Amino acid sequence: MFRGKKYKESAKQVDRSVQYEAQDGFALVCKTATAKFDETVELHVKLGVDSRHADQQVRGAIVLPHGTGKTVRVLVFAKGDKADAAREAGADYVGDMDLVEKIQKENWFDFDVVVASPDMMGTVGRLGRLLGPKGLMPSPKAGTVTPDVAKAVQEVKAGKIEYRLDKTNIIHCPIGKVSFGPEKLVENYNTLMGAIVKAKPAAAKGQYIRSCVAASTMGPGVRMNTAKLI
Repeated sequence: MFRGKKYKESAKQVDRSVQYEAQDGFALVCKTATAKFDETVELHVKLGVDSRHADQQVRGAIVLPHGTGKTVRVLVFAKGDKADAAREAGADYVGDMDLVEKIQKENWFDFDVVVASPDMMGTVGRLGRLLGPKGLMPSPKAGTVTPDVAKAVQEVKAGKIEYRLDKTNIIHCPIGKVSFGPEKLVENYNTLMGAIVKAKPAAAKGQYIRSCVAASTMGPGVRMNTAKLI
């Protein structure tokens, strides 16, 4: 894979054989982020589970204390009073069948999170094939299928993120921006990692957290020491 000059210079500052303590690790992530834009900081956590088994799934949602630094566009499927409450809470798009048709006919995806009231799931279910592969299908586990759609919208806007395993048993999650600085990134990191540790399936055997790497959008990966978290 081709790497630019800036990346190579940044990578020289990272010792690949070291697992960094959170404060030092995120200081290094910020130091090695050299892009001209405010890079997103992502966490990549490899778990010792097998996501092919239903009893070893790791999934949930958590509100990060400092948010992600990203403006999240929220679409809500709701009717009547719930639709009004969602609008008041700051939802970007609110509707029912009209939005289903817009997504189906126009291939419209100008949103980041989908929230739905339970009575709307029969309608939203028609979008499973479109929303599912993009990770946008609302679910009770993630708190995005709920009678209190207004609260869900407020939490998403405040920095609620969903974490879930991919097919290779890795969780990829944004935890903020480089401009946050190490202290805020550490607090967001501790919150997310605490949730992942709590979500450990009873069926998981052996070492649960295999590795944890933090990296900015264009920067090198920094291995984190998670021993104290387990």
